[in-house]
Amino acid sequence: MASDVSGDGGPKLGEASRPRWLFASFRGYQPSWLAADVIAGLMLGAISIPEQLATARLAGLDPQAGLYALVAGSLGFAIFGANRFVSVGADSTIAPIFAGALATLAAAGSQHYAEHATMVAFLVGAMLVTVGVVGAGWIADLLSIPVTVGFLAGISAHIIVGQLPSILGIAGPTGYLLSRIAIIARHLPNANLYALAIGAAVLAITAGAERIGPRVPGALIAIVAAAIAVVALDLKARGVAVLDPLPHGLPGLTLPQAGELGFIGRLLPAALVVAAVCMMQTTAVVRSFPSDPGVREDVSRDFAGVGAGCILAGLIGAFAVDASPPCTAIVKESGGRSQLATLTQVAMALALVFFAAGLTAYVPKAALGGLLVYIGMRIFKLGDMIKIARRGGYEIIMVALSAGLVILMPIETGMLLAIVLSLVHSLYMVARPRCSQLSRVPGTTIWWPPSPEQPGERVPGVVVFAPAAPIYFTNAEFICERLKAEVAAAQDPVRLVVIEAIGVIDIDYTGSQVLQETIAQLRGAAIDVAFCRMEAPRAQAAAKQTRLFDAVGADHMFRSAEEAVHNLANHLEAAHRSSSHGQGTN
Repeated sequence: MASDVSGDGGPKLGEASRPRWLFASFRGYQPSWLAADVIAGLMLGAISIPEQLATARLAGLDPQAGLYALVAGSLGFAIFGANRFVSVGADSTIAPIFAGALATLAAAGSQHYAEHATMVAFLVGAMLVTVGVVGAGWIADLLSIPVTVGFLAGISAHIIVGQLPSILGIAGPTGYLLSRIAIIARHLPNANLYALAIGAAVLAITAGAERIGPRVPGALIAIVAAAIAVVALDLKARGVAVLDPLPHGLPGLTLPQAGELGFIGRLLPAALVVAAVCMMQTTAVVRSFPSDPGVREDVSRDFAGVGAGCILAGLIGAFAVDASPPCTAIVKESGGRSQLATLTQVAMALALVFFAAGLTAYVPKAALGGLLVYIGMRIFKLGDMIKIARRGGYEIIMVALSAGLVILMPIETGMLLAIVLSLVHSLYMVARPRCSQLSRVPGTTIWWPPSPEQPGERVPGVVVFAPAAPIYFTNAEFICERLKAEVAAAQDPVRLVVIEAIGVIDIDYTGSQVLQETIAQLRGAAIDVAFCRMEAPRAQAAAKQTRLFDAVGADHMFRSAEEAVHNLANHLEAAHRSSSHGQGTN
């Protein structure tokens, strides 16, 4: 029996999460965890609550909507999610996406705008819950890392440019990103230097605190310092804009108005993009911070938890929520043990709403702008771009293309096209897979792709060919044409082709038929064909069902390329010599 990984009553190594839907994240909870959870929650609230206020402004809504989103996301995930550490709330990655779509339907801050935001939250929540219930968590894997890094860079540009007017104390322009940059540049002489100083100071303090340690509440320190400066220096009289006081208490539960239903078709594309980003980010967070080492994480269950948070956010007049990588890291690094840590930050948010709502009247908008610029800089993954450029070859182009789409087009359209780009890229990788002719490593029985440093040994008359992909209708013709090209380019007349099938994890009917036709053509040209290392159970089952095994022959299926060459090449050479001798006698 495997040992207890956590040592404190947690699940055993390799054990799946319990199949329960409510409060699964509290499984095995122990009273000794309480103090650690409360401390982690207080730390989390000090860091996340200022960001929630700022993210609401990024979404085009009043600051209190960010607190409502935090409450809804945390409660929804605590009830329906499974991961112990994931923190869910207003997120700067998805806020600009739906804000860009809503801006085409209603003015930011208007009643209709808020109603559309709740509808998007309902749509996103319904999609995530559906994906979670049917166990389709694999959908999140359809977005490649280069495309994800690229569209995050595009979102970063939107966030930073969108906050420059608040920091500069000028009116915010509308339109496409590049035109807004031009307008802001023309209005630079009208900047309010006090607002600029506040925004720059908040940015510097927040970034500096992050460098000291992720548990330092730099955002809270910076916002409090900015509020003190507003009061001490009477900055409101000097043109520094501040927030309105928060309304006391929470709003009541409401369903979308009947009139909203007509907008579903127009809101659906943005909701699809937001749901896709939520799935991608939630998957990354859950896999980065698993509840228990060695235990399979139920990502689909966590999709349902985030979806429940979105639906609850819509019911209380907030907006769509998402799992937060930095906030989840705070829970983990602060010693949190369960979702009680995130519920502690909910208690802090409720205390602010009920007992200290008036304090936000001293918070300058430039301070939230500086905080959002820091958030935008944080999601610009320059380090990942450098790694992709160095190690990913042409995939850096995918980064540039996806970033360009998001920057140059309306953000929700650019995001949708970036997702399509990722899908097209994955289809291309399957349709045009790498195929290699192998050579024997000198002094061994190993067949390996040759390189300039190690060209390897070739056996005259033998081609060992390795397709590195499942063989489907999308790529079968390409793979077989590559095989024929290798045969035609051989220096000696080819007598034997060995298809090394370790990379062939699956075969569909069309792929099998194309392979069988190619085998028949090669054998018709006096070239024998064998397979080796077809190890994947799905590929074996498909080869048997589609009669590919029958076409190859049971005596032409081998466990290694060396075994195939040893058994068949020598036999063919002997037969060739016998045939030549017979012709000479005649």
